[in-house]
Amino acid sequence: MLITQNSRLKTQNSLGAFLLKCYLDSMTDLASAHIYVHIPFCRSKCGYCDFNSYSGLSQLIPDYVAALVEEMAFRAPAEPVKIETVYFGGGTPSLLEPEDVGCVLEACRREFGMAPHAEVTLEANPGTISPGLLAQLREAGVNRLSLGVQSFDDRALKLLGRIHSGEKARGAFLMTRQAGFANVNLDLMYGLPRQTLPTWESDLARALELQPEHLSLYCLTIEDDTRLGRSVAKGDVPFPDPDLAADMYLLAEDRLEAAGYEHYEISNWARPGMACRHNLSCWRNEPYLGFGAGAHSCASGFRFSNVMRPEEYIARLRAPAASGDYAGLGPAVDKAEAIDRDLEMAETMILGLRLTAGVSLGAFAERYGVDAVKMYDAHVTELTRLGLLERASRSLRLTRRGRLLGNEVFSRFLAG
Repeated sequence: MLITQNSRLKTQNSLGAFLLKCYLDSMTDLASAHIYVHIPFCRSKCGYCDFNSYSGLSQLIPDYVAALVEEMAFRAPAEPVKIETVYFGGGTPSLLEPEDVGCVLEACRREFGMAPHAEVTLEANPGTISPGLLAQLREAGVNRLSLGVQSFDDRALKLLGRIHSGEKARGAFLMTRQAGFANVNLDLMYGLPRQTLPTWESDLARALELQPEHLSLYCLTIEDDTRLGRSVAKGDVPFPDPDLAADMYLLAEDRLEAAGYEHYEISNWARPGMACRHNLSCWRNEPYLGFGAGAHSCASGFRFSNVMRPEEYIARLRAPAASGDYAGLGPAVDKAEAIDRDLEMAETMILGLRLTAGVSLGAFAERYGVDAVKMYDAHVTELTRLGLLERASRSLRLTRRGRLLGNEVFSRFLAG
């Protein structure tokens, strides 16, 4: 269970009591789960970023880590839950001291129970790491790193507001190897303003020279409420060409396949056997528990999220309120919703179709007791006719064209 007997007593008002009762009544003991830890601190805010992250608040880190440990204790299960993966995302988790990372991981082990070979990923900015830091992170229990390179082109990095250079990114990767990390991901971005096919091809070539185990390639989304978004709106920076971005994606598919990487999810490639286990759990719609400011959790028919601002998150964990709409789900919980069976099935389809292997029809039938093809017959028929979806053995999957137009596919299932 995820809610302790003590925490049940903390929900006093009718809405909170009702939600908590529904949650407890619908919940079965979890054999395993996955943990996401959000670290919202950054040295500086990147121009394109609309994530829940903040610069200039690093003085809060010690209190924030203490709050994370308190939140884990509050939501500790009555019986151990085998945690298969832990993912430190942000923000810039590499701003934490290794002792802080170790403290959080110890809380995971103490309050939940960790699988013997759990995957522990930490996102790192190439401009914030050193050989000593990496060695200590590995000692603390981190066994997978994700480097936010974004580009090896210094002009692109300047446009994005990154604090590192292309050469610094290369050096950071070499440091991970010297520290003994054998599972490293590189994040790259395409579809950037003024980015050309040759500069993107150069980014791919420089990444492949390093031979990482994993590559995540993300198309830039221009968000209105960001520094870059405002520059685009004013005409100071050109809006990226979506057709060129599609060409970049197709080029990446060809280059990475030729280099021996398996394209296992729309935006992710890995050496055989090196796919990110944490992200796979999300795309399979498995239970996960989120800790930290703005973190989301989804388990046993409920989804809930914490307050966004780190100051408020810390304050709520320091002095938990005795009542509140969602107090029984956790002192920092700000929003909650029940996920009914129809929505869960639709989300399982959408998330599963992100995987290159697609949605296993056998697994879907075992989980929900229905045939996915029959249930979504109209959508499957139309999307197959449009060349966006295909039946492969015992699965449904996106075609190569479908991966370019994934949102067009996913919206059909949410529409019912």
